[in-house]
Amino acid sequence: MVEHVQRLGVVFPDRTQTLRAQRAAVEALADWGYTDLWAGESDGADAFGALAAAAAWDTPLRLGTAVVSAFLRPRALLAMSTAALNELAMGGFVVGIGASSPAIVERWNDVSYVDPATRVRDTADFLRRAFAGERVHGFRLARPPATPPLVYLAALRPAMLRAAAEVADGVILTCISVDDVARMHEFFEPDREVVAWLTVCPSVDAVAVRAAARSRLAGYLAAPAYEAQQRWLGRGAILQPMWDAWRAGAGKDRAAALIPDDVIDALVVHGSPDVCMRHIERFVAAGVTTPILDVLPGVVEMAEAWGMLAPQRRS
Repeated sequence: MVEHVQRLGVVFPDRTQTLRAQRAAVEALADWGYTDLWAGESDGADAFGALAAAAAWDTPLRLGTAVVSAFLRPRALLAMSTAALNELAMGGFVVGIGASSPAIVERWNDVSYVDPATRVRDTADFLRRAFAGERVHGFRLARPPATPPLVYLAALRPAMLRAAAEVADGVILTCISVDDVARMHEFFEPDREVVAWLTVCPSVDAVAVRAAARSRLAGYLAAPAYEAQQRWLGRGAILQPMWDAWRAGAGKDRAAALIPDDVIDALVVHGSPDVCMRHIERFVAAGVTTPILDVLPGVVEMAEAWGMLAPQRRS
């Protein structure tokens, strides 16, 4: 692995397989040179369940959530779940929290989605105080962790980037290019970790990669929070035809077809393993401290991609 890529993680689990079926691949990650294993959640396995399985397999990797919604677990329960995973994780634990979206919070889970920035900020403050052993709003952990878990915030735009700098131990970025990291750099605290969720596909079949990426990105980019992010990052004009088609009811496939190649190539790391690694190195040079690799589904199998990009296999 190139010297200045100090940490490298992967996103887990593979939605196409049961958790039990992924044990061997997870157990190989540390030997392959990876340092981190992160899980998100939307409509597959929940993040804490997946990471508890990985912890039970005695992986030495640091575990983290990227991310769980501040709306979908009561804050005391979130503190308890995090403290439990922190005890199980051999390599340490990071709880990454974010706002999620109105569709997931309100439509799927019947929870009011009100003032997300305040909710995330307040949840981060509650967790950090609870992990420090304080009594917060009448709640106190029965056994505060000897080494408190780290609390990171997912941030798309300035409000949450500032919140991460003020109340969290680190920040989690997503749907960004290398140039975007440079633009966000003014919000990063020098001593805080910058995690970047990067969609990757180690394949030289650019046509197949772009087709799969368009299908996946369309749903993200059409969400209001991501639309606002991309407008702030300067992609408003180039993505306007896609947004117009989506709002006109053209359907996901027709809207996705309007995402230009340049946007795909900026937001998705793809090409040969060497090309992918050089792209990841540029993120690190721009200020990312921990790239976490989310394998684009439909082109290369997740475990195969992990192996192709593994630092020890490529050294």
